[in-house]
Amino acid sequence: MGPKDLEQVLLPLKKYDNPNLIVGLKISDDAAVYRLSPDLAVVQTVDFFPPVVDDPYLYGAIAAANSMSDVYAMGGEVLMGINIVAFPGNLPSSILSLILQGGADKMAEVGAVVAGGHTVIDTEPKYGISVTGKVHPEQVFTKGGAKAGDVLYLTKPLGTGLITTAHKRDVVDLQDLKAATDSMTRLNRNASLLLRELGYSAIHACTDITGFGILGHASEMADHSEGIDLVIRAESLPILPGARRYAQEGCTPGGAGRNRIFLQEEGAEKVKIQPGIEPDLEDLLFDPQTSGGLFFSIPAEKAVVLETLFREAGEPLWKIGEVRAGSALVVVE
Repeated sequence: MGPKDLEQVLLPLKKYDNPNLIVGLKISDDAAVYRLSPDLAVVQTVDFFPPVVDDPYLYGAIAAANSMSDVYAMGGEVLMGINIVAFPGNLPSSILSLILQGGADKMAEVGAVVAGGHTVIDTEPKYGISVTGKVHPEQVFTKGGAKAGDVLYLTKPLGTGLITTAHKRDVVDLQDLKAATDSMTRLNRNASLLLRELGYSAIHACTDITGFGILGHASEMADHSEGIDLVIRAESLPILPGARRYAQEGCTPGGAGRNRIFLQEEGAEKVKIQPGIEPDLEDLLFDPQTSGGLFFSIPAEKAVVLETLFREAGEPLWKIGEVRAGSALVVVE
């Protein structure tokens, strides 16, 4: 479901609150956070989607990594998961076994466990995990709180939507597909741990890049913060091999169009793309990502320490922009 459709669905809902619900629908973040005690809160999230690759095991691993990412974007640790499965009755059960094994193995990488699940029969396979994690209630990363003068970083390259669409159309280069699947299966846990090492107070805003694309999630960050614009430098964006070529060839997923319409709706523009940005790069900005990287805002004076932490840990990191005073706009220059 696109961001505009989701906004309309949620708008009329009656909102319920609870004093222990630290993050919920009222704040609209990557995951819900519920306080159990003064020093312990649970993080809860769910995500599922149709196959983005042909290999069932790899599909399961990608779906699990994508679901787990929301917990890491909140600064938490993954504990367990419950499978969510829709599967056609006319496909071999061995395919589903491989999907589930891929998800379970990915969870096991961090010592987490899949504890059960639910299945329904559907015409198209769909898989994901409802993930439960833990976090200190006073050390939760949220997507709001970016401040003027901050620096913006991203931990994974963009382009998974374009590459997997090229794959569906049988025009993808296998090396490009492997680069994309390697990125999608790489967990955001190490990046999250490094942010925690930098210090909770230094992480002014954090989210992960998924279906709304880099501009959609940047717009959410701008909306949830106060009196700021996010400025993204187009030439600084990390891009997966082949992604721009597939954009030039028209391998644009449907979600990119929905993201564009929502963010550039006449009279309510949420993003401003400066003249001179090439069309294929512009397509990449709206490209919906699967299991994308962490996108976060920190004070400029912490930049050198952060970059050193990531470099010494061998974790990829790209500085892609900054935050300035403004009115909740995302500007691409």
